Amino acid sequence: MKITGSFKFQKITIFGVGLIGGSFALAMKKKKLCGHIVGFGRSEKNLKRAKNKKIIDSYKLDPVAACKDSDLILFATPVGFFIDLAEIIKDSLKSGAIVTDVGSVKGKLVYDIEKILPETVYFVGGHPIAGSDQSGIDAASANIFKSAKCMITPTDKTDKNAMNSVISIWETFGSIVKIIDPYEHDRIYGAISHLPHVIAYNLVNTVAEIDSSYLLFSGQGFKDTTRIASSHQELWRDICLLNRENLLKYIEVFIKNLDRVKKHLKASDAKSIERDFANARELREGIG
Repeated sequence: MKITGSFKFQKITIFGVGLIGGSFALAMKKKKLCGHIVGFGRSEKNLKRAKNKKIIDSYKLDPVAACKDSDLILFATPVGFFIDLAEIIKDSLKSGAIVTDVGSVKGKLVYDIEKILPETVYFVGGHPIAGSDQSGIDAASANIFKSAKCMITPTDKTDKNAMNSVISIWETFGSIVKIIDPYEHDRIYGAISHLPHVIAYNLVNTVAEIDSSYLLFSGQGFKDTTRIASSHQELWRDICLLNRENLLKYIEVFIKNLDRVKKHLKASDAKSIERDFANARELREGIG
């Protein structure tokens, strides 16, 4: 169900006007889904630039003032700030307002936010699978969500009308919406997103520990493999900590796989190495 031209939010607030928050604002404007967009963030300089670039219409440095009378509030800060933001704004939100997010962690966080917000305010967890290793408003684009998956993570308490409104926003952006349990979301993305980021960061650190000058000889293969290590460290610090239970399990599985390769190398077992690599290649080609 896509939003029709008559449906729009008169006022929305975006907490965190960076790559995803800025792209959300641009997409809302492009699709004419909102009247006025207020931005909030820690850097007034960034907020001024966002306003000058017409990504937002105004900004506030006080989170309570930023969401006054807003129909839709988007959390697009690092996920570690979500709980504090919910606590700060909970008593100032208008009845019927929808709060949603673009965080890469769901699980317990969704339930904690639901407990904080009043019953007359509706929270709908969301996670667009879109973005870039680049951060900030200069990388923001209204088209970043087109054809991208977007995970919606309702609970038993999620208001159906609010959820349908959020789904409609993403579908109007051109996203492919999937409904998924919050904890299942974290199990999946812990494996296919959070673990790869940890590996990429540590692969760069490992090469630097061997000899940092080797990084100057990097070809496209190394750059492709470690591209996501350019992602913002604060954002990924919070993601890793909030999904640490899944991540710790997956790191152990990764270590086990590395140990197996190590064993094959020690034994000069070419057949086993080739078998492991062939299996990975077949699985990778199945992704598309």
